[in-house]
Amino acid sequence: QVQLVESGGGLVQAGGSLRLSCAASGRTFTFSNYPMGWFRQAPGKEREFVAAINWSGGSTRYADSVKGRFTISRDNADNTVYLQMNSLKPEDTAVYYCAAARILTSVRSNYHYWGQGTQVTVSS
Repeated sequence: QVQLVESGGGLVQAGGSLRLSCAASGRTFTFSNYPMGWFRQAPGKEREFVAAINWSGGSTRYADSVKGRFTISRDNADNTVYLQMNSLKPEDTAVYYCAAARILTSVRSNYHYWGQGTQVTVSS
């Protein structure tokens, strides 16, 4: 069984920063074999792609809405993926989910394992 556990969410003022973490575990889950992604879902909206990183960390993808403000990274020794979020805006308010896929992709249906999410609220 694969477990992805997000942490680091909270309430922050516009212009502030947060760093999300996602710790992965599982007896048969080799973290370093999986590209990882972050998605978010605001109330009443579809879950949308935020960022993704390949198995080694050498390749990344970002949604246009977060490019230049968010940075995804990973530590394969710690089985953890991070999302550094800077210059936060009220429209970044959402539940943020990490997920694991078999390819580097922004397509939600290609992600097989999901965490439970962490709330990020940005006040204006």
